[in-house]
Amino acid sequence: MPSSNGRTGVVTGETINSVTSLTEAFMTDTYLPDDRHYGADPVRPGPLGRLARLSFRRRGMVLLAWLLALGLAIGLSAAFGGEKVNGTTLPGSDSEQAQTLLTERFPAQAGDRVDLVARADNVAGSEVQGRVEALLGKLRGMPHVADVEDPYATGTAPSPDGRTLVARVYLDVANPNDMPVEDTERLLAATDHAEGEGLEIALTGQAVQRAEAPQGGTTEMLGLMAAAVILLITFGSLVAAGLPLALAVGGLLVSSSLVGLMAAVVDVPDFAPLIGAMLGIAVGIDYALLMVTRFREWRAVGLDPELATVATLDTAGRAVLVAGGTVIVSMGGLFAMGLSIMDGTAVVTMVALLIVMLAALTLFPALLGYLGRWIDRLRLPLGRRRVARVSADGHVVPAAGWVRWSRLVQRHSVLAAAGAIAVLVLLAVPFLGVRFAMPDAGNDPEDTSNRQGYDMLAEGFGPGTSGPLLVVADLGQAQGDTVIKQLHAGLQATAGVAAVSPPQVNSTGDTALITVVPATGPQDSATVDLVRSVRDNVIPAAVKGTDTHAHVGGRTATTIDLNSSVVDRLPYLIGGVVLVSMLLLLVAFRSIVIAATAAVMNLLSVAAAYGVLAFFLEGGWAGRLIGIDSAAPLAGYVPVIMFALLFGLSMDYEVFLVSRMSETWVRTRDNSQAILSGLAGTGRVITAAASIMIVVFAAMIALDDVTLKSFGVGMAAAILVDATIVRMLLVPAVMRLLGHRNWWLPRPLERWMPHLHVEGRSDAYLSARDSETPTATPAPTPVGS
Repeated sequence: MPSSNGRTGVVTGETINSVTSLTEAFMTDTYLPDDRHYGADPVRPGPLGRLARLSFRRRGMVLLAWLLALGLAIGLSAAFGGEKVNGTTLPGSDSEQAQTLLTERFPAQAGDRVDLVARADNVAGSEVQGRVEALLGKLRGMPHVADVEDPYATGTAPSPDGRTLVARVYLDVANPNDMPVEDTERLLAATDHAEGEGLEIALTGQAVQRAEAPQGGTTEMLGLMAAAVILLITFGSLVAAGLPLALAVGGLLVSSSLVGLMAAVVDVPDFAPLIGAMLGIAVGIDYALLMVTRFREWRAVGLDPELATVATLDTAGRAVLVAGGTVIVSMGGLFAMGLSIMDGTAVVTMVALLIVMLAALTLFPALLGYLGRWIDRLRLPLGRRRVARVSADGHVVPAAGWVRWSRLVQRHSVLAAAGAIAVLVLLAVPFLGVRFAMPDAGNDPEDTSNRQGYDMLAEGFGPGTSGPLLVVADLGQAQGDTVIKQLHAGLQATAGVAAVSPPQVNSTGDTALITVVPATGPQDSATVDLVRSVRDNVIPAAVKGTDTHAHVGGRTATTIDLNSSVVDRLPYLIGGVVLVSMLLLLVAFRSIVIAATAAVMNLLSVAAAYGVLAFFLEGGWAGRLIGIDSAAPLAGYVPVIMFALLFGLSMDYEVFLVSRMSETWVRTRDNSQAILSGLAGTGRVITAAASIMIVVFAAMIALDDVTLKSFGVGMAAAILVDATIVRMLLVPAVMRLLGHRNWWLPRPLERWMPHLHVEGRSDAYLSARDSETPTATPAPTPVGS
């Protein structure tokens, strides 16, 4: 049956007509019937509006510029790009000094290492020995293998039960990322071939872990596909849903291509590109979602496609700039941590955000130049189409459901605020018992060689075998033998030590190396106590009165130093980021109360996310849901990066919500109406945006790496909590209780503080619409499904 505007309601016919129209638009680079709107501006747009108009009219050149930028980024990264790093040292730390001595005095043992673990009923038997030695000989000739330590030749004892033996395979690369995956796979293939007939062999090490991890951009694709489904449900139109996806993909391609260049300048950890990509996808889609919604509202009130694009960038575009700026400020706080991997993570994520913001301000209006008129074409039968209602003053009337919710929260504001705070505090409680340590091979999936080798070592030699401590002593000028003997004896007598190797002295006789095997695993708090005891008691007693200097290194000691440093500096990061973000909101909304309450609420939101993450890391039924079979520790840098990300993203939703409230407050000076307008006007957008962010970050849960899984769980939980309990309940309830005090600004600040007008000048565009003589009355525009 024909609809009121003459188009058929059958999806198939509309789809065919829409595809034809869209094809013609792309081929001719224009769709406008005349150039009437290219004359004098009916309204003077701001800088973003003028940029939108330029991008709209020169859309072909804008798309070409983005394609050239992508090609240039790929070419420069291929020519000058650096490699990602797998670990880091803390400048000036004891473990860093030990690593420096190892590199200079024991170069053969300073590189990365893979442990080959063999298990049989009798590993000392001649048959098993022959097979293991044959495998070791084969490994010696493989690429990047610098040396292989034969336990049979060196007389290294097997485990006490005689069933397990370990051989060290030293690589010629210091960074596991420098070990090609295909070469590690050759080592694994040779190991698999040598197994059987009662002999079990496994390889364990960071290079092995990297080779067994899933490769490629599977996680990003999962996030994009899930986001596409939510966008289709939200808009019900392929065109409206495709615009945010196009923006996110464009930004992702360019920012991902620049990672190599960034790695040449700073230390980029191997997890940073994935975090940057997921953040870019989520934020890019969210920003475009906000602007598509705003564009459809401007079309619904009667603006032509170009003026609607200009108005969108001049209003919602400003909110995008402020929101993106808060995220960049939050990520900039990582530079205060004094760690190279934090610097690299900050650079990667900030570049991804900047490119997404640039795409939102240039690529998005260019795409609207092609697709703006057909924003609601190619519709899908996904439910009833709600037609926008326009009020007498020209504003889009919010959905009735959100209006009812807003009034309900305001009527019961005390109960809503108290209940929301109680829930957030309850969610944060599990974080009080969190255990900070670096996840290791013991947290890998049970079917991997890395995990099997770890378990075989722990069973045969004890849990500390996989994380030995390396005590490196610079012997000085005299009394070297005496110091070595005292140090060796002191280590043997220390509580918590399972074994101490005979001292190794380098060829020049000025440095000694002693390997200490703790009685507890690398993640155990007792191992942390052991490292501190060796540094504070054993070493000072052994070197007293000499010029010998000894340091404790190795991966376990390095991660202990990193975790301790990160946790100690976390309060400074939180304080700095909160302060700068409050200043941003103060300038944006000209209200001290809004800035202060936003900071407190965001801190509550982040604390709740920490608690949810800690609960899942405890294992149990919740951990098993996401692939964590046993209790896992929390790497110290995870809550740091999470805080920077979450505080910035929480401010995003705060800006989207309060900017609409502020717009109504300025117009009506009615606090209740401002709350209703803000909550009802942005509730649908924030819900859809949060849903997209949740599924994008939740895609990381499918990864085997516990650290990346932790990011996924924490980010998804935080956004869910923030978009529901905080934005839709706590913020409006508290603002209702505070009343007109929400908008208080001392008079001295009023005089000099600039007016940013985050939501622009909506009334100016409505007036411009009323002053024009339209060629036809626009049909009501669907704004949702």
